[in-house]
Amino acid sequence: MADSGLTSAITDEIGAALEGGPAVVVATVVAAPAEDQALVGSKMLVRADGSVLGTLDSGALDAAVKREAAEAFRRHSVQTLALAADGRALARTEARSDPSFKVMVEVHERPATLLIIGGGHIGKALAVVGDLCGFSVEVVDDRPEYANVERFPEADRITQGRFDEVLADYPVDANTFVVCVTRGHRHDEMSLRAVVTSQAAYVGMIGSRRRVSAVLQHLLDEGMDAEAVARVHTPIGLDIGAETPEEIAVAIMGEIIMARRGGTGAPMRGAGKRRRGVAPADREAPENA
Repeated sequence: MADSGLTSAITDEIGAALEGGPAVVVATVVAAPAEDQALVGSKMLVRADGSVLGTLDSGALDAAVKREAAEAFRRHSVQTLALAADGRALARTEARSDPSFKVMVEVHERPATLLIIGGGHIGKALAVVGDLCGFSVEVVDDRPEYANVERFPEADRITQGRFDEVLADYPVDANTFVVCVTRGHRHDEMSLRAVVTSQAAYVGMIGSRRRVSAVLQHLLDEGMDAEAVARVHTPIGLDIGAETPEEIAVAIMGEIIMARRGGTGAPMRGAGKRRRGVAPADREAPENA
């Protein structure tokens, strides 16, 4: 069981992460074999550079969590791992028959930001879906009748003004997912120009292939970095046959979640990609609340 000083130190680092500091992974032993019950409640914090605070068992469990932490950081996920005493990951069937440890691994970080540029029908639907998916929703539009809290009660931040002027100094970091869904070609190009070379985790723009190709070519002709332009997701979203604004929003959020979590976009049926010999279905996941 962690002492009060360690618990306080871990809590402080979690608080800093939630306020925008470096993300951290916290592992907690939530169940253990009878002879190791003293380890239940033990916590260990893992930082992105691999350094740690605290310990689970000063041995195999610590090593297993460090191994899993890199994947947790990449997928921004919460998992409950079934581990043998030697640190081996166990499938559910193995965990049922063999004494095992259950270790909850959580990533603590500031919520990802969904920056929606354009407050029209698709922007509105995106705000609703993004909020449901746990993103901090921010909206930019140049029209006061669209950029307001009555239209976007889900948004944490709403900014009204010219797209280029607002975005020139807008805080876009590696935890920001940007979607350009303005009402016209000119506004899309103006907005994309302001964010394409940013640190954003994702930049996407809606539009027909012909329209977006013209926009991207204009940016290249202006001397924009070719790699930055090439990473723009356009046409935007996953191909699910979406037609309505709500369906399009689902397709866009599907692609964003795929980019954030490291998915493939393939149907779950037949997508049993194995990692370290354990299929996704065999790995513990948080229970439905």
